[in-house]
Amino acid sequence: MGGKKSDIELLKGGKRTDKRKPEDLREIKMEANVVPNADGSARVQFGNTIALAAVYGPRALFPRFMQEADTGILRTRYNMAPFSVVDRKAPGTDRRSTEISKVTRLALSPSVLLDDFPKATVDVYMEVIQADGSTRVTALNAASIALASAGIPMRGLVAACSCGKIEDTLIVDLNGLEDNFGNADMAVAMLPDKDEISLLQMDGLLTKEEFFKLLNMAKEKCLQIVEQQKSVLKKLYKVDKEMTE
Repeated sequence: MGGKKSDIELLKGGKRTDKRKPEDLREIKMEANVVPNADGSARVQFGNTIALAAVYGPRALFPRFMQEADTGILRTRYNMAPFSVVDRKAPGTDRRSTEISKVTRLALSPSVLLDDFPKATVDVYMEVIQADGSTRVTALNAASIALASAGIPMRGLVAACSCGKIEDTLIVDLNGLEDNFGNADMAVAMLPDKDEISLLQMDGLLTKEEFFKLLNMAKEKCLQIVEQQKSVLKKLYKVDKEMTE
């Protein structure tokens, strides 16, 4: 979280600890259908942060009292594996994972056409297997690809990016050191094709001008990220088409 102090020099000669410029994303890798038993799945990597997402459904929702007569339900679960961080994390659900599970559901909900499958559920499981900052946005990007690869009706893909401030410099795609010791951090998720923001969380202090500049930086990067998501999905369906011919 932003605001902590550290002796680590986060910015030196205009370059960050991983040699990036302030406006640079880390190397991004995306892959679809990595979990054979899931209806749809994805693996997304931002630098050293790796997240897996698996989607199951639409499927019958039980117990029946949880069903909605006119719409489906989206359920999300975010978790960090105990081995994903240097200081081993206690296994099981904690307050942070519960909170992120909720905000990822809210970030994905504007995209998923739940009215198409009343009384059913779509379950999204997100697992961070290696953490080096920006874990929730990495997991969100994986969940978006997994939903699309499962054939879930969607208004558009959801792309997500982190941004923040270190030593009075505005940056995008925070790594672990920047996430822990920066002055501010912000997570943004959006439907780029609709220009709609579905998640905006901030920690730390920013001026009004800095906030809007960061938001525009994040939106610009989300436009790049969604094109990579589309490319992965196009390759997936190209392979499927070739296999059926």
